[in-house]
Amino acid sequence: MFRKLIPIILLLALLVTACDLRFSLPITPGPTLTDEINIPLPDSAKPLQLTLAFGAGTLKLSPGANALVFGAATYNIPDFKPGVTVKDNIIRLEQGNYKLTGIPDFSNLKNEWDLKLGAAPLDLTIEAGAYKAEYEFGGLALTNLTIKDGAAAVKLAFSTPNKTEMGMLRYETGASNVTLSGLANANFAIMKFDSGAGNYTLDFSGELMRAASVSVETGVSNMILVIPTDIPVQLTVEGGLSNVSVPAGWAKNGNTYTQAGSGPALTIIVEIGAGNLTISR
Repeated sequence: MFRKLIPIILLLALLVTACDLRFSLPITPGPTLTDEINIPLPDSAKPLQLTLAFGAGTLKLSPGANALVFGAATYNIPDFKPGVTVKDNIIRLEQGNYKLTGIPDFSNLKNEWDLKLGAAPLDLTIEAGAYKAEYEFGGLALTNLTIKDGAAAVKLAFSTPNKTEMGMLRYETGASNVTLSGLANANFAIMKFDSGAGNYTLDFSGELMRAASVSVETGVSNMILVIPTDIPVQLTVEGGLSNVSVPAGWAKNGNTYTQAGSGPALTIIVEIGAGNLTISR
């Protein structure tokens, strides 16, 4: 419930700030605490499914753990204390429940996870609210990746190739600023990106090892697709009033744009309510 309310709370906070008003808040942060997070690899022959459930704050993920998950959670509200549940091959790391009694001052609240993930094949799901995140997934073995968040500022990268084939890469977000880099290295078969209004960059640089399809649905947005010159692409644009800009060398036939190339191909469908769609290299 807290995660779902955060975008509304942030909007109210912005309105209050604009009017130069102040609220005396019923929230008193306590001392800053740091919990070590150490989740060993489960003794299961089934594919591992890991869910990270995070509310407001800062979340950092990178490779390099000898366990399934290793790192630290730092917070100054006791109810932010994370908990872990393990049931066979299903693992969930979840932020504690925080009971809202007023409009919190997020500048006084601390909630930070800095975690490393292990190299075992993994179906990873991230559920988050209004937060900032830095994700480095290069060198992991992600079989599927799902991210669902609210009002977010996210930088995600596959700086090196994913070590296994990924079935689905799904990203769902609200009004956010999101940059996804090195997406060809993710080695996905299908990618689905759904968003509200915001600024988004989907960078398909890296090594495209097989043909892949991409579906993008977005509202009133500035959407940038970075596509290297050597990747064959068929891009179809659907939706309302949008401006589409493509580099020299692309062909246009109706609402379909193509780039010649060699090797595996990208098939992309973009449905944009209004705004700007820019293809760059």
